[in-house]
Amino acid sequence: MNKDQVKGNFEQVKGEAKEQWGKLSDQPATETDGKMDKLKGKLREGYGKVKDKF
Repeated sequence: MNKDQVKGNFEQVKGEAKEQWGKLSDQPATETDGKMDKLKGKLREGYGKVKDKF
């Protein structure tokens, strides 16, 4: 596991928390930001996996 995978996992967790906070506080913008953070995290984790193979 490399640093890109770790950072990707962290961004996914951060995004999930932000998304849930947006739902709880009825703030659609925060919820959307959380979804974007999760997506960025997934992409970064995937990049780290590909980078590990080579």
